[in-house]
Amino acid sequence: LPGLLRDLADGAAELPVELGGETALGDVLDLAFGPWPILASRVRDERGQIRRHVNVFVDGEDAKRADGVQTTVTPSSTVHVINAVSGG
Repeated sequence: LPGLLRDLADGAAELPVELGGETALGDVLDLAFGPWPILASRVRDERGQIRRHVNVFVDGEDAKRADGVQTTVTPSSTVHVINAVSGG
């Protein structure tokens, strides 16, 4: 998690999730953010999609450019949530 979101997860930089097999990214995020609904709402919108100003990468690949919350995550995958940087 980026520093700006860690306070919403009791300061955790990482949220380990155990998977039994291939799982959709949206389900992984639900499992990871379950104890912290406010964190979940900062990363995903009311439709469950990744927010515009948040980037989520699965094994280094931008999930928004793949299948969004349907992107496949394997038990060995690494998921990074990063705040998008904008401005000039």
